[in-house]
Amino acid sequence: MLRNLSLLFLLLLIPLSASALTLKLATVVPEGSSWMVQMRDGAKQVEEKTAGRVKIKLYGGGVMGNEKAVLRKIRIGQLQGGAFTSGAMATVAPDLSLYSLPMLFNSLEEVDFVRASMDSMMIKALKDAQFTCFGLAGGGMALMFSKTPIANLADLAGKKVWVPEGDLASYAAMEANGLTPVTLPLTDVLTGLQTGLIDVIGSSPLAAIAFQWHTQVKYFSPTPLSYIFAMLVLDSKVMDKMSSADQQVVSAVFEGIYQRLDKENRQENAQAEEALRKQGLIEEQPLQQLAQMRAATEAALSTRAQEGLFSADRYAEIKALLQKYRSQGKGTK
Repeated sequence: MLRNLSLLFLLLLIPLSASALTLKLATVVPEGSSWMVQMRDGAKQVEEKTAGRVKIKLYGGGVMGNEKAVLRKIRIGQLQGGAFTSGAMATVAPDLSLYSLPMLFNSLEEVDFVRASMDSMMIKALKDAQFTCFGLAGGGMALMFSKTPIANLADLAGKKVWVPEGDLASYAAMEANGLTPVTLPLTDVLTGLQTGLIDVIGSSPLAAIAFQWHTQVKYFSPTPLSYIFAMLVLDSKVMDKMSSADQQVVSAVFEGIYQRLDKENRQENAQAEEALRKQGLIEEQPLQQLAQMRAATEAALSTRAQEGLFSADRYAEIKALLQKYRSQGKGTK
């Protein structure tokens, strides 16, 4: 009798030790987008390569709420990870906002030069905040989209300009240039444009189409306002629950996806910009008074750095890299 009870006890333990770890990941990225397609394929790969020990459940299109809500759900264990823009994750790792600072970069070539030296710092900042990051994927340069023509600062007077939720640096830059910033999460931008809550947005062409924002605007400017990037993060405590072998599988699959997205997004943005022209959006001339706007923006950012919004030393490091790049005649001063 005792032997039978012991065997029964051991049998009951087997399913517990072999049970799958399910990772619930959420994003505001729409279903059907390249990100969702590649992530669903990656989820299948992870399950197959771990023999079912790790499963991925994806929630796209903002069904789990905006980025702030998703981050909160990760903290309470309702979700295990998600895809975020830099603004959302800057609340846990402030220096993540550095790449997206307004009017910092003049071109994607400048971005590439800086990222080659500083991506590892960004990923370490997330690790220190107890998040495992599988890489950064550039989303292109944010361009200005508007309902009416915008040629200079005077045209922006009185216009309500969208600032992503949590992007305190952009908010400060807007105020420094005498603009009227309106803070909204990504999930509310379309409604904001439809209702007149906002008149002007900064977005990559790809995001403007993916989120249907382009249906509510008529003009766009080629002037790069800021660099957009996103990341996939997982609660490090959950990552630690996996075996070393399964961790390697998850990392290899997701890192591969983000390396591809980093390259593909650049090509898709160029295609999206051409698609916008074909759909009737009017491309304007580069913004006038750029030198004045950059000077006001840099002064505001330097102040916020000294106040601790992000690392003043890291900000200085990026500016030094840009100065080095531009001194070689490879960028616009």
